Amino acid sequence: MITDRHDEPVPGPRAPAPDPDTASARVDVDLWQLRVDHLTEEDLDPADLDAEERARLAVLLRAADRLRYGIGHIALRRLLAPRLGVAPAAVAYRREPCPGCGALHGRPAVEAPPGSPHFSLSHSGDVVLIGIAARPVGVDVETFPETATVHDVASALHPRERAEIARAGHAPEAFARVWCRKEAYLKGLGIGVARPLDLDYLGEDDPSARPEGWAVQDVPTAGGHAAAVAVEGPLGIVRSSWLPSSFVTASATVEAPGGRP
Repeated sequence: MITDRHDEPVPGPRAPAPDPDTASARVDVDLWQLRVDHLTEEDLDPADLDAEERARLAVLLRAADRLRYGIGHIALRRLLAPRLGVAPAAVAYRREPCPGCGALHGRPAVEAPPGSPHFSLSHSGDVVLIGIAARPVGVDVETFPETATVHDVASALHPRERAEIARAGHAPEAFARVWCRKEAYLKGLGIGVARPLDLDYLGEDDPSARPEGWAVQDVPTAGGHAAAVAVEGPLGIVRSSWLPSSFVTASATVEAPGGRP
């Protein structure tokens, strides 16, 4: 989510070093996207959600927010369930320690034995994006922002990112691509935008200057949106599919088919 920041960034913690035992092994990533604009709230089957998710869904005031939240969390459970050998409603979550302060509000994870898949979920505009991998992963999708938002938020980014966005005439598309790569990386770390936005370079001009130990890649998505994925360690195969709208309805199975938007 794009947030307005008018304060000056302050020094933050270093990004955690990658695990030396797995840093050289390539990791594959499975990505799924769904179109939100093909569904209504009445189409969804919330039976798979837990009590906390249903409570969160109930307090969202805007129908569009409820729709994106419901689609994302139902789809995530139905994608994780066959990997964990449980029903979608039985998937249990926990929070990992925050890499900044150690409190249990870091990256979300499944409450399951070691070796369980890592995941990340994002939604914006008409698109929900989910990533699943064997190591920490982050995904982000964003609608192209208003030009005023680009000017307001870009000032908080890394100096080289600001320069690239300025050279692009502060085009919303250019900003959204940088932002998605940055947020995907920060979500993969488990700290999110609590980490100062000017510390890490996720621009386009020099991919070799991006954070060490992480692979970050743009993801093709629907028009008017940008998307990205970040994974700890060198990237292997990225398998990207569009799920049909029926995947989150009452008649859907938990098998994840491929498809096009």
